[in-house]
Amino acid sequence: MISTQEYAAIVVGAGHAGVEASLAIARCGFPVLVITLDTNAIARMSCNPTIGGLAKGHMVREIDALGGEMGLAADATGIQYRMLNRSKGPAVWAPRAQADKKEYELYMKRALLSEKNITLKQGEAVEVIVRNGSCCGVRTKEGETFFGKNVILTTGTFLQGLIHVGEENYPGGRRDEPPAVGLSDSLRSHGIELVRFKTGTPPRLRENSIAWEILEEQRGDNPPPLFSYRTKNLKVEQLSCWLTYTNTMTHEIIRQNLHRSPLYAGRITGIGPRYCPSIEDKIVKFSDKEKHQIYLEPEGRGTDEIYVNGFSTSLPKDIQDSALRTIRGLENAEILKFGYAIEYDAAPPTQQKHSLENKNIKGLFLAGQINCTSGYEEAAAQGLVAGINVINKLRGRPEFVLDRTEAYIGVMIDDLVTCGTNEPYRMFTSRAEFRLLLRQDNADMRLIEHGYKLGLIRDDVYHEFKNKRDRIHRVMKVLKEKKHGQLSLYQVLKQPGKTYKSLISNELCSYNLSDEEILFLETEIKYEGYIARQMADVRKFKKIEKRKIPGSINYDLIPGLSREAKEKLKKVKPESIGQASRISGISSCDLSMVAISIEKTLKSEKDK
Repeated sequence: MISTQEYAAIVVGAGHAGVEASLAIARCGFPVLVITLDTNAIARMSCNPTIGGLAKGHMVREIDALGGEMGLAADATGIQYRMLNRSKGPAVWAPRAQADKKEYELYMKRALLSEKNITLKQGEAVEVIVRNGSCCGVRTKEGETFFGKNVILTTGTFLQGLIHVGEENYPGGRRDEPPAVGLSDSLRSHGIELVRFKTGTPPRLRENSIAWEILEEQRGDNPPPLFSYRTKNLKVEQLSCWLTYTNTMTHEIIRQNLHRSPLYAGRITGIGPRYCPSIEDKIVKFSDKEKHQIYLEPEGRGTDEIYVNGFSTSLPKDIQDSALRTIRGLENAEILKFGYAIEYDAAPPTQQKHSLENKNIKGLFLAGQINCTSGYEEAAAQGLVAGINVINKLRGRPEFVLDRTEAYIGVMIDDLVTCGTNEPYRMFTSRAEFRLLLRQDNADMRLIEHGYKLGLIRDDVYHEFKNKRDRIHRVMKVLKEKKHGQLSLYQVLKQPGKTYKSLISNELCSYNLSDEEILFLETEIKYEGYIARQMADVRKFKKIEKRKIPGSINYDLIPGLSREAKEKLKKVKPESIGQASRISGISSCDLSMVAISIEKTLKSEKDK
């Protein structure tokens, strides 16, 4: 059957990337078809029941400032909220929430169903339709053909998914869910390179089989730190998480059975995440460690399943059981679901532009784990950027690209499309050169203007933001003008131990600000010198980024350019000298040759 309707966009997959992409496009008035294998698994949390964390929490706040949904969903369905790294500098403070997994799914499904411009369809896309270098639709396993001006693939771990548990392996895209078969062959037939990656998940335990009374309790923060600038007055009864540790007995059982691990027996060929290793990897690679942290996290209010954070594994079921029972508090633990590893196809992201559109096939966008990333937040951010770029394309506007000075989202996408990755990419604060400017407390200051201009931020939200910004500016002005002895209040606040609330309590200032506004104000004042230094670095960065590389450049004709440089520049197709400088293997000499060639070409064209 061939559909007679042409959609503005077809989104394949309804995970964290697919949801953000489809909501953004639909909210801007364009019809979207969402095709997913299971309409009851919208934005399902395949692994941990957590949103946010180090750098990831920054991205969730950025998604929110741009008008995305993840922050609102996390606030609405959270069961525990914490601000991580409070003992360190504000650049690395990061909000994190335990979410009720089922409620999160239901929230996101309601969000999709409430959008009149979204058509949600259960099915399996097996082929992308490409005509004259442009993607114009998909065909499904069920024999249906759908046409759209743009196609966004957000397939997660489902492409040719293969699940491993000990000596067993079987096709699957996620626990108890089938893989997507056929689409990989279609992508390869259109020249898209695919690689094999791997990830995994830990066992789930029955709540009443755990000896909670002997474990270390981890409570949430009160009041709860929120993700969304649009969430007001959240009151919630928070649930605790609990800490325990592996021990030498645990490690010995795992070591003795490594030959039964598909990872170490050679049955898994996909490359796994370096920064979220399996328990087998931890025992082997950190053999000097006598213990590893294990966090026991509730998966929701209406379930007795407990997530064993830190024990991702694909060991056989009997070994998972015996190893877990050596851990304090888990001596009588009952496993409800066993851990597993999953291999899947992914597309090296150097094949995409910063807009996440494929460099060779117009109208084909890739977002999420198909771009070799890991994590819900990384996926959601990519989905939103892909969706925004579809919107701009439909409106005839330029590509929407966040650079490395604006957002962690910009850092991630630039890393992916410029440098690529040989393992599942995860965001860290250390990846950002300008992280003091990219704090979680100033995401709205950095990005909400973008969201408003795109039409993804409502008028009332934007006006509230402007009022907040004006309040902070007024207070900043007062602090600079008002004296306390020989010093201005601005200078007083710079001193160690001085806080804005102490100025109010001493009746030196009378402007009331929210805790969030105070955090922003104090950070801007106390770190003024460091911020000024980073701003100077930003100006240098932007100067290099402005030196654009023409799309018509022929690297083979540039004298003195190394063979390695020619190969990598032709593959990545950098858009600026700055982007070219971040490609591994490109030397300063290579950059000079490219810059000289561009100058000569421009001069020649000018003389004509």
